[in-house]
Amino acid sequence: MTHLDDNNIMAEKGRIDWFTVIIYLIFITLGWLNIYAASFDLESRTELFSLSGRAGMQLVWMSTALVLAFILVKIDVAFYETYALVFYLLGIGLLVLTLFVAANVRGSESFLDIGPIRIQPAEFMKFLIALALAKVFNTYGFNLMERKNLLLVSGLILLPLIIVILQKETGTALVYLVFIFVLYREGLPGGILFMGFAAIVYFVLGIKYSEVQWGMFSQGEVMVIILIIIFTAGMVFSYMKRKSVSVFIFLAAGSIFLGAFVLSKFELEIDWGLTALIALSVVVLYLIYLFIRFRKRTYLYILLFTIGSFVFLESVEYAFEEILEPHQKIRIEVLLGMKEDLRGAGYHVHQSKIAIGSGGLLGKGFLSGTQTKLNYIPDQDTDFIFCTIGEEHGFVGSTAVMLLFVIFILRLLYIAERQTSVFGRVYGYGVVSIFMFHLIINVGMVIGIMPVIGIPLPFFSYGGSSLWGFTILLFILLRIDKARKRGNFR
Repeated sequence: MTHLDDNNIMAEKGRIDWFTVIIYLIFITLGWLNIYAASFDLESRTELFSLSGRAGMQLVWMSTALVLAFILVKIDVAFYETYALVFYLLGIGLLVLTLFVAANVRGSESFLDIGPIRIQPAEFMKFLIALALAKVFNTYGFNLMERKNLLLVSGLILLPLIIVILQKETGTALVYLVFIFVLYREGLPGGILFMGFAAIVYFVLGIKYSEVQWGMFSQGEVMVIILIIIFTAGMVFSYMKRKSVSVFIFLAAGSIFLGAFVLSKFELEIDWGLTALIALSVVVLYLIYLFIRFRKRTYLYILLFTIGSFVFLESVEYAFEEILEPHQKIRIEVLLGMKEDLRGAGYHVHQSKIAIGSGGLLGKGFLSGTQTKLNYIPDQDTDFIFCTIGEEHGFVGSTAVMLLFVIFILRLLYIAERQTSVFGRVYGYGVVSIFMFHLIINVGMVIGIMPVIGIPLPFFSYGGSSLWGFTILLFILLRIDKARKRGNFR
């Protein structure tokens, strides 16, 4: 028997990570009980195991998910890698089909009715994208920063994202963007992540403070221009190690603002928008001078970042007014404190915060949540399931669930990092990113610090598609981990 055969036998006899499986079982059990609590009707008092209730149907989904999990860990790990791209293409085809035949369900056209079963293909694309990325990265000699490779992996993420947005399922589409963290782990420059962070900050400031005009620009635009100048100086110092250049940028821009401030003391009317534009123009001209003089490409990239930031800022208002749907705009305005709409877009969050706050330290007890039982909170057994935990089990119960999720995610991170193949590691980081994103956004949404975008809490929210999707996502990773000694090395 060859050494390779020995390795294959050892891999097949490898143990599944039971620690993670136990946490999974705890999650789906707690989720089932909280779905029962959230959907419990004081009048009808539906039994826990009754198929006429949401908890009974969730039990069916749980049973099928466990069967699915068992099958997934029995499939040879090579099967996942061999057919990863085939599965991805089939998933894209299903998304396109859904786009044309799906009925409108509460504004979303992302559900397929197959007999008595309703599924959401967008949920399954999460693990399909993760598998496709893992397959591509595991190609011999693959270098992410080669232009064709970067375009390829970007296309794998953006294609389903665009289709799902067309299905009016923006929340799920945003989840796909989290795969950028996988790309970062595999060599994507941190500067790209920083640009994403900067874009979010520009959008928030530009919109939140857009109502007050400071001359030719709004207050928010002036604030963002100042921030662009600060970011530019910081990038010069970080990438070029030129402290003197960074200091000059600060002094040049600061002198312009200081001069305008002094003039304002002589009762001259100052256009702060124009002042900010002049300061930014000076910085841009200085960067052009540095690039021409030293012929350093990094100066060109920083210059493009500075100009691109300003162009993005000026497109923010157009995107907000013309591209976003009215309900999305209102949700953002409520989140940013621009409007208070306790009967409309802010109703979910307002009632959710009341429910969580009323739970106190230890909660009101199982099936004793008044906000939940009186149906004050829409979607209380799906996207807003966490408020049921907070109301009935209080701060202690909510903290325990959050700590269990943290342990779960840290364990997945450990599993991803110990993989011996690129395929396993990339897929593992995809799984970690998805679970982390869902946890942060869902809980943040329920407590009012994130916009309401409608994504489920893993294993807790009611629904077969999400439970199956998360189960497949997790147990493929556990199967890959079980066979990691057999991985492809490079």
